[in-house]
Amino acid sequence: MKKTLITLIVIAASAPAVWAQDRIYRCGNEYTNNATQAKERGCKLVEGGNVTVVQGTRPATAAAAPAPAGGAAPAASPANAPRVSNNDQKARDADARSILESELRKAEARHADLAKEYNNGAPERNALDLRNPQRYMERTAELKASVARSESDIAGIKRELARLPAN
Repeated sequence: MKKTLITLIVIAASAPAVWAQDRIYRCGNEYTNNATQAKERGCKLVEGGNVTVVQGTRPATAAAAPAPAGGAAPAASPANAPRVSNNDQKARDADARSILESELRKAEARHADLAKEYNNGAPERNALDLRNPQRYMERTAELKASVARSESDIAGIKRELARLPAN
């Protein structure tokens, strides 16, 4: 009687642990413990360790708002966002434009310096380059990459300027 009671207590104590150890399957970024669904979708069994999945919230969609002609989605602000007066927004846009124009001038000056140093693929050789021709080739390649990078920087700044409303 005593042995049977102990056996029942051990079985009762371990039963929740056995139930909590359902097989977990991973289907891409989703997890399931439904074996038939996992088999249909070709999911993989997760072994070793516990899996904790926290459900996230989905962002609100702007399905009702039509897309602008440019193809870009309109910038949606939260409902509780503070409103900015028209004059303040114009001042912010003007500040942004002046900052971008300043950055454009700096980028164009850097590009002109790099292009002058690159010299259409034949930069001026210095003393180190004369002793080590491989260094000259590496420096030429670096200058070429820098010129290309500065051109893409200038193009990016011009795109940002084009996005701002006209003064």
